[in-house]
Amino acid sequence: MNQLRVLIADDDPIIVLDLKQMLESLEYEVVAEASDGQQAVELAREHTPDVCVFDVKMPVMDGIDAAATVIGEGVAPVVLLTAYSDKELIERAADAGVFGYLVKPFKPGDLPPAIEVARSRFDQNQKLVKEIDNLEQRLEARKLLDRAKGILMELHQVNEAEAYRRIQVQSMNTRKSMREVAEAIILAQSV
Repeated sequence: MNQLRVLIADDDPIIVLDLKQMLESLEYEVVAEASDGQQAVELAREHTPDVCVFDVKMPVMDGIDAAATVIGEGVAPVVLLTAYSDKELIERAADAGVFGYLVKPFKPGDLPPAIEVARSRFDQNQKLVKEIDNLEQRLEARKLLDRAKGILMELHQVNEAEAYRRIQVQSMNTRKSMREVAEAIILAQSV
């Protein structure tokens, strides 16, 4: 497996140093270190790490809000480290979409499973997002095609199969997608 690149964010420099040493001893590459949530977001955008490890309580922007931004932009998964395990923080972390939550103190051996699972789940989520986007585009194209067929059926008094064939032939003749032909038919009809 390739060495994963990790971004660390914590406002305590001693914890950052300890965490960095732990991660490097576990053969992770620490690509950046941040001391507040806003800096963590900016560094995540810049370095596109494989995984981010954020403390919950940080100045400027807390770790949960930073995680929500990084995850929401599809940059990287976030594992939160915290000394706090109260229900409200856990719920906020879940709502932000964090992929792991470790309560301090933790052992070095707790990090790899959290990091590896976070990365794996993030990759799965990214695939699902792409599949959903693809399905939405195909559904939209299908709706446009059906609308264009309806226009041709009414305009030329042909059945659905013939309307489809006409769109298909026009698509081949003009070397445009059937969606583009359908859009042109709809546009021409609305003028």
